[in-house]
Amino acid sequence: MTSTNGVTSANGECPRIIRTLIADDQEGVRRGVRRILAARPDIEVVGEAADGLAALELAAELRPDVALVDIRMPRMDGLELTRRLAGPGVAEPVRVVVLTTFDLDEYVYPALRHGASGFLLKRSGPSLLVEAVRAAADGESLISPSVTVRLLRQVTAPRRPEPRSAPVVPLTEREMEIAGHVAAGRTNADIAAELFISPGTVKTHVASVQRKLGVANRVGIAVHAWEMGYPVPQ
Repeated sequence: MTSTNGVTSANGECPRIIRTLIADDQEGVRRGVRRILAARPDIEVVGEAADGLAALELAAELRPDVALVDIRMPRMDGLELTRRLAGPGVAEPVRVVVLTTFDLDEYVYPALRHGASGFLLKRSGPSLLVEAVRAAADGESLISPSVTVRLLRQVTAPRRPEPRSAPVVPLTEREMEIAGHVAAGRTNADIAAELFISPGTVKTHVASVQRKLGVANRVGIAVHAWEMGYPVPQ
C-alpha cells in the first residue's frame, strides 16, 4: 500500500530518502529543525552549517536534495546562497526552501527570483516544515500562507519591484490560465479538476510554461503570473 506522504511504497521497497541540509546561524534553530525532520522516516539531515559560505561548501560536497536556508547569516546571506544553489544557470541545482523569521517583500521576491522552491516562516510549525521539504523534493513549491495572501493582494498593485518582461515565446491563453492557477498554489490535480482536463495534460502545459519563461520550478511560474497580472483564482 502506498501512503499519501511518500513514506511507504506499493511494492514494499524502501522509501526514497530526502537528503536535507540545514543552514542557519542559530544553533537552537538548527537543533529544533533537525529534531523535527529526524522524526520522519523519509527525511535525513545530512549536514548543518552556521553561515552561508559553509553551507555552499557543504552542498557541493554532500549534494543534498533540499537545503533549508535562513535569510540572515554571516559570510554569505541566504539570498546569495539561494542564487548560487538554485539560481538560473546553476548546472546541478539544489532545491532550496527559505526558512526565516522575516517575511518582508525585500526578501520574498528576491528569494523566489533566485530559484527558491519555497518560502517558509519559522513560526509556521512542524507539519508545514515537513510538507515544504517533501514538496521541494517532488519539484513542487510551498509558500507560507500569510506570504501567499499578501503576494496575491499585490497582483493589482500599480508598481512592483523589478518587473519581469514578457517571455520571448509568448504563452498561449491556456498556458496563461494554468500559470494563474499555479500562482494560486493549486496542484496539477486541482487544476485538472477545475479545467476538466487530465493531470497529464496539466503537467505538459506546466513544463511548456517553465520552458518558455526560463524558470526552474512552479514558484518561478507563480512570480511571473503575479508580475504580469494574469488572472489568479481566489
